[in-house]
Formats: sequence, C-alpha cells, structure tokens
Amino acid sequence: MTSWAARFRLRQYAKSSLWIVPMLGLLLGVLLAELALAADSADWPPSGWHYSATTASGVLAAIVGAMVALLGFVVTIGVLVVQQATNTLSPRYMRLWYRDRLQKAVLATFTGTFAFAFSLLRSVESASVPDLGVTLAGAAVAVSLVLLLIYLNRFTHSLRPVAIAESVTRLGETVFTEGARAIRGAAPRGDGAVPSDGPVTHVRAVRGGAIQAFDVPGLVAEAARHDCVFVVTRLIGDFVPPGTVLVEVHGGTPGPAPERVTGFVALGAERTIEQDPAFALRILVDIAIRALSPAVNDPTTAVQVINYIESFLHTVGTTRLPGRHVLADPGGNPRVVLPGRDWDSYLQLAVCEIRDYGSSSVQICRRLRAMLEGLLDALPPAQHPAVRTQLLLLQESAERAFTDPARLAIAERADHQGIGGQYSSPPPAAPPSDRPPEEGAPS
Repeated sequence: MTSWAARFRLRQYAKSSLWIVPMLGLLLGVLLAELALAADSADWPPSGWHYSATTASGVLAAIVGAMVALLGFVVTIGVLVVQQATNTLSPRYMRLWYRDRLQKAVLATFTGTFAFAFSLLRSVESASVPDLGVTLAGAAVAVSLVLLLIYLNRFTHSLRPVAIAESVTRLGETVFTEGARAIRGAAPRGDGAVPSDGPVTHVRAVRGGAIQAFDVPGLVAEAARHDCVFVVTRLIGDFVPPGTVLVEVHGGTPGPAPERVTGFVALGAERTIEQDPAFALRILVDIAIRALSPAVNDPTTAVQVINYIESFLHTVGTTRLPGRHVLADPGGNPRVVLPGRDWDSYLQLAVCEIRDYGSSSVQICRRLRAMLEGLLDALPPAQHPAVRTQLLLLQESAERAFTDPARLAIAERADHQGIGGQYSSPPPAAPPSDRPPEEGAPS
C-alpha cells in the first residue's frame, strides 16, 4: 500500500506540473469532437450556420495553427516570468507560481481547442461537413482569446513585488491560522507531559530531503495503536540527510515498524508552504534583501515588502507559541510531540537579514523601527523582550553605519513610509545594564 508521504509527493508534483492539466484538455478536446460529430445529424445549427467543405477545412486548419502559435506564445511568457522572478524576486516563489490555476486553464483550453479542431478535420468531406463542430471550434477560439487577455492582465499586475508580497502573506497567514487552530483542537489532558521512562526507539530517515509535511492524524493514530508517544526531532522545513533520527518512539510493546512511521513524514527537494508558514516569511525576506542588493538598489521595494512582513508578524505575535506542540488522541492522551517555532524565531527571520543588508539605508532603518515600535504597541507583553532586543540591535547597526550625528538622527526616527511619512521621535536609549548580548554571542 502506498504511504501517505508518497501520496503527498504525488500531489505536490501534480500541483506544480504544467503538463497534466493541458493533457487532460487535449483528451477532452478529442472526446468533445466525437460528441459533436455524433450530434451533427440533428437539425442544428440553423441554416445560416452551415459551411461548405472548403470553408470548414480552412477554418479548422487556421484554428489548429493559431492554437499552436498561442501555446508557443504562452510558453515564452512563462520562460520570461521564470527569468524575471529568479533574478529580481526569489527563486522560492516559483514553487507557488507553477501552481497557478489560471495558467493551467489557459494551456488546457489551447490544447483542448487544438485537439477538437484537429479531430474534426478528418471528418470534413464534400458531402459531409461537421457544421456543429466548426461552430463550437469558433466559440472555443473566442474563449481562448478571452482567457489569454485575462492571463496577460493577471500576470502583468500580479508579478509586481508588492502584489507577490501580498499574496504570499495571505497564504502564509492562512496556513499559520489553520495550523494553530488544529493544534489547539488536539490539546491533551493535564500538562501533556511525555513519559520519560520505558524504552526509546529511534526511527531514522531512509532518504535525505527537506521535511515538507507531517501526516499528524496518521502519527496520532499510529501512536495510539501501539500505546506509545512519537517525539519528532526535526522542525518542518529542515533538511535531513539519510540516517538522521526523525522520530523518537517512547514506549510501545511491540513498537511500530520504522517504515510505517517514516511513511507519515514527507521529504522533498525543497520546502513547501502547506504546513510551513515560516516559508512564506522566508520568501518575503528574500524579496526584500534582493531589492537591497547593490545590483538592484531598490529600498522602496524593500519597504513595501516590510509592510506585509509587519502584517504577518502581527498575526503570529497574537498567538501563543510554546515552541513545542503536544498532540493528543481522542481520549486526551499525549501521542505526538512536534517541535515548533517560537516568537523569537519568527521575529529574527523577519528582521535580521533585512537589518544587516539595509543598515546603510535611511529608509530601511526608519521603516524597521516603525515596525518594531508598532509590534510593541500591539502585541502582548510576553512578546516585548524579543522586540526590544531587535530594536537595540537596529540602533547599534544604525550607529555603525551612520557616523555623522545629523544623518544618524534622521535614521533613528520611525517612519511607516521609510521616508516621507509621519515619524515619531527616537526612543530613549536603554541603560547599558539592560542591553542584551549581540546575536550569536554566548549567553
């Protein structure tokens, strides 16, 4: 029987593939052509819509050629999009772009219309013309042209960095919210402590790859079946080489088969966003720091991306993140322990690289300060220490980058637009005893 992980990888391949849906359109076009030929004996279309054999052959041949040309045109656009997104945005975004349903619908319509018209050509004779089929082929061309215009309009607007930032943020927030809701719904009874006595078995990865997803219901059911607790050792999104301990099995007599357990963990070539909301934040940061690179030098784009990073952080910061999630079976017994990211991890991912690459930009310093001060104002007190740490690190970066007091005073002000918006006075510096250690320094 195929494991859950294998089925997950198959679904990922189907979502990212650009040939499966067009191939289905091709087959559907052939099928519809046969149906049109079968229905052509009826008294439809009206007499004004009957065609001569020469006209029908010419129309259908022109449609076949036009669909081939349009397919080449769309493929060319796709190649240009890949080049643009890879060079100016983030290669990680391409995994989401491949899944666009409109693009697949356009390709399927073109291949379906091609197959429909080509299948009708063989039935055109001097005494027998598929009038209904020719009429439907013309209608299919009209639909194809409309979809092409929508496709061009869609990608002309949606490939702007700010549009991509918005869509990635919304997707990441949705994944995060749904995941938090599922974890709350599987909370165990009591303190959810994992038993420390009893045998511990290590389940190791057979193949290497990035952890893309867990079948959490399957893990819970398998642990309940063997009366044990699964402790997952690696975070989703981590790359694991072969032989890495993936799961620690606490208890269980007899223990579950290792291949059964690894079948609930999907490994792949790269991260996915299905269960990894931090991957959305990773894409946003990639776009921002690429805009800050000397080759691009576009801090305004980075400021626009920070707007959506701030929105994402507000969603994350209002949720309790213990850093470890204990999930229970229907009886309330703890069965699965998953590592999770805490607030510090999300905040560091969102701020550190942008601060390092943009420390010499007045726009970035001011916008980051405005974001961090806004988080202090909106989030519960438990999240404040990490935010204050980032504020102090931002202050130190600005002091190193701007040695001139006048320029430093400008960079220290918080501004939600980077430059040109309403700004606030710089906050007073914390006493030396309150300053946390530098990132990476021993505590």
